[in-house]
Amino acid sequence: MATITRSLSSKVNGNGESEIMLRLTVSRELRLRLRSGVFIEPSRFREGKFIMPRADRKTLAKLQIISDNLSSLECRLISLSVNTPANQLNKEFFEDAIMRHNHPELFETVPVSRSLFDTFNEYLDTTQDGTKLSSHYKVLARLLDRYEKYKRKSTRQKFQLTLEDFNGAMVDDFKQFVIDEPRIYEKYPSIYKDASDVVETKRKPRKPEQRGHNAVIAIMKRLRAFFNWCVKRGYITRTPFASCTSIGAEKYGVPYYITLEERDKIADRDFSFKKSLEVQRDIFIFQCLIGCRVSDLMELTPENIINGAVEYMPNKTKGERPEVVRVPLNSRAKALVRKYKGVDEKGRLFPFISTQKYNQAIKDIFTLCGITRVVTVLNPKTGEEERKPLNEIASSHMARRTFVGNLYKKVKDPSLVGALSGHKEGSKAFARYRDIDEDIKKELVNLLD
Repeated sequence: MATITRSLSSKVNGNGESEIMLRLTVSRELRLRLRSGVFIEPSRFREGKFIMPRADRKTLAKLQIISDNLSSLECRLISLSVNTPANQLNKEFFEDAIMRHNHPELFETVPVSRSLFDTFNEYLDTTQDGTKLSSHYKVLARLLDRYEKYKRKSTRQKFQLTLEDFNGAMVDDFKQFVIDEPRIYEKYPSIYKDASDVVETKRKPRKPEQRGHNAVIAIMKRLRAFFNWCVKRGYITRTPFASCTSIGAEKYGVPYYITLEERDKIADRDFSFKKSLEVQRDIFIFQCLIGCRVSDLMELTPENIINGAVEYMPNKTKGERPEVVRVPLNSRAKALVRKYKGVDEKGRLFPFISTQKYNQAIKDIFTLCGITRVVTVLNPKTGEEERKPLNEIASSHMARRTFVGNLYKKVKDPSLVGALSGHKEGSKAFARYRDIDEDIKKELVNLLD
């Protein structure tokens, strides 16, 4: 470890003070004698230590300031010795560090107002490049662009979004803009005339539809993540979300999914009359058996099958919590893998179609299999409860719910189920899949007997 010893220069200036010299030893090869820029009366310094007077409070205070400053400088030099690559360490490097420590005012720069959109694109390139969420963040960037244009139109001022000026009140105002955008479109249609140039896109804005409560919250959470990143990078000192009204939380109804009997009914249905539906049925059943999200499902290849289990890293949490999820394959899942081995031209595990067509195929499959049980759901836009038959609301995500919900009924251990589904321990999202059904309630009550 680097060490420093002190000595006093033999030269005395016009104030009767001598400069403290520092002997910095970084390694056997690098030993430097440095001028500290700190001066003291020779009578107050002996063998590297300060001699403090017993009664003169004014002199004592002055010496204490000099001592603290020197100690701070030495700590800085030691830290630089440890944390700087060895090939950058030389006498000029440390002399510059001493000058910056003693005279920070000479190196102060006038803060430059950062463009919010340039910084946002840097955020996209740094954290979201290639991730499934990048498209959602680009939607947010275009929303911010339209918000800026709306403020210019409505206030008739040269309004511009900057990182430094984005405060809590603006966060609340932006959230209201996201909610009111369909009405704003009717009043200021010119905002939606041209394609946004804040992110790479040639698509012109479409007439916005009313967003549901959860959609608005998701947008605000992405904006909050961006500002948190800006704080970590030192672009701003405080996130505007620290002083805004609470952005709220998502609202979800009771989770619904199909039973194992209903799943097997779909799996055993003869679809030889329509091969295209048979393929999508098999993919849906495989998803029910491994419980991954559709975004992960469509990226699986035979290389993801390792020692009888599928291994993948969830796209949704790859950026913040990169963990490999490993799900052993049962006999039915292995049979489906063998059935479609080498079929897909792109080398994927199954011959996937688009997510939209996959979801529609699932609805058709449910209808043909007679899976029309009515369940209670929460309307995402109105927030009101509705009764819907399963075949009208079935989608790829029901496969994930089916995996988690039925598995939890068997083991009743969130940690075990979470290890297979990719939910972290204590996840709020996991609670949405965990249906505390009547059987579990009876078992809990029986514990009191």
